[in-house]
Amino acid sequence: MADDLSSALRELADSAASPTPTTGADVRRRAVSRRRRRHSALAGGTVALVAAIAFGLTTTLGGPKSHRHPAPPPAAASLTTPTADAASPAAPTASVPSSTEPSPTAPTLAGPTPTAPTTGAASPTAPAAVAACAVSDLAFSATNEDEKGKPVRHLLLTVTNTGDKKCNLYEYPYLRFPYARAPIAVIKDSKDAPPTLAPGEKAYAALLASGGHMDTYDTNTLPLSLQGPNPGSKPSDPANVSLPGQVSFDDGARVTYWITASGLALRFIMSS
Repeated sequence: MADDLSSALRELADSAASPTPTTGADVRRRAVSRRRRRHSALAGGTVALVAAIAFGLTTTLGGPKSHRHPAPPPAAASLTTPTADAASPAAPTASVPSSTEPSPTAPTLAGPTPTAPTTGAASPTAPAAVAACAVSDLAFSATNEDEKGKPVRHLLLTVTNTGDKKCNLYEYPYLRFPYARAPIAVIKDSKDAPPTLAPGEKAYAALLASGGHMDTYDTNTLPLSLQGPNPGSKPSDPANVSLPGQVSFDDGARVTYWITASGLALRFIMSS
């Protein structure tokens, strides 16, 4: 088709270069011939132009399906246009304070709230009071302090705490025979602090049996009672203490207070 267009164009060029005819008939023939060739050339050119345009359009718009380029893949699903609800966050709503909101309270002071101390925690725990010794908590004995062969006049009374708790010995041994008008008198100068006896500990009292030579009474046992913390309090029931043999007592008998040292107790009677 392109070759036909080229031939028509060459004929047009040759006719333009040929010499002018000399007669009118030649001129008319040539004119008719030129018009025919021109029409043929124009028709061929038009056909060629239309074919070229059609080819170009076919190439541009795409030919058969086998020659088409694959369409680009669709955009990822994540590029989907979000809806209006997802695109913009909801505007925060202003909180309107309630008319019934309680009024502010006074601030609480830091630190623990002081509490009133209890009676027991306010002062150190007082030590438990030591009870007075009972006859049942003690063991009694009497020993002769005179030289061998001489009459028994100087005796050492000993008590031992056989209980499981401490106890106090108050005042002096309360000694009264059934026939006597009064108990044996105490040597006042021998007064000492009341001994506190732990289990197994001992206390002593020195006893002078005779010295007045009146109201004599011979015996081999001694009724011994304990006194309370208050002077003049009622004595306990007596414990019968065995004596080292037969001993004569008279109105001159004397006894010391309870003392923790045996030698100190004897000093008050040995000079008599």
